[in-house]
Amino acid sequence: MASSTSALAIRPDIETPLRRIVREFATSRMAMAGLVLLVLIVAIALFAPVLAPQNPYDLNQIDIMDGRLPPGSHSLSGQLFVLGTDDQGRDMLSGIMYGLRISLSVGVASALVAAMIGASLGLIAAYAGGRIESAIMRLVDLQLSFPSILVALMILAFLGKGVVNVVIALIIVEWATYARTARATALVERRKEYIEAAECLALSSRRVIFRHLLPNCLPPLIVIATVQVARAIALEATLSFLGLGVPVTEPSLGLLIANGYQYMLSGKFWISFYPGIALLIAIVSINLVGDQLRDVLNPRAHS
Repeated sequence: MASSTSALAIRPDIETPLRRIVREFATSRMAMAGLVLLVLIVAIALFAPVLAPQNPYDLNQIDIMDGRLPPGSHSLSGQLFVLGTDDQGRDMLSGIMYGLRISLSVGVASALVAAMIGASLGLIAAYAGGRIESAIMRLVDLQLSFPSILVALMILAFLGKGVVNVVIALIIVEWATYARTARATALVERRKEYIEAAECLALSSRRVIFRHLLPNCLPPLIVIATVQVARAIALEATLSFLGLGVPVTEPSLGLLIANGYQYMLSGKFWISFYPGIALLIAIVSINLVGDQLRDVLNPRAHS
């Protein structure tokens, strides 16, 4: 008895799934660099009111006479504009910090809601089968047959500008991708013993789907959600650049880029250039994290 107890005591710790994911994620330097950048970007967005030199949309802090100043210039009152100003005299560094808040909020909110709707419909389609599955998947095929940007433009042309309207448009554009992924994963899980055991216990369909089927379908959905956040940020920037996204009172990175587009040929490149660099870094960092998550959560890599 004592020998068995000592054997258990010296047995090495069994690696938990979460610990394995963290360990394998840390093996990629590019992924870690992307994660560090992403954490930094999120921190800047969250604490923009504290970190920004000015509130770029507070009229009491803006002077039109400071418009289109190059990077490193000082205002008439002595304030330093590290990245210059736009045509309205707003500090570009502050505008980027506040713009990140809107861009990230739109991307995360639309991806989360679209994931909940799409994953639910995909799981229901895989579990129910028959006419329900056929109807849901025909709707998915119809949605995916149209270009995303075209659908979003049509929706915003009807709803009008606004952060909430942009989120609604992106949800409608994105949900079908989650539905198809969830259905494909659930069809594999549907035939496994634990689902048959749950059905033998006469559990309700809702409990089987959301308590037993959904947890085992999460890994690919998490990867898709990460990629879709970056895609939503890019789509929102495109819509705002085209004038159908967020209003000027709620600036995003896309709107900041659009504000300086007309001044590019006159040498005032910084008005669009720096918001464009911030947008690029945000999208690349999210994609780097998503790519590594795809490799870590791929069950074939650990079979």
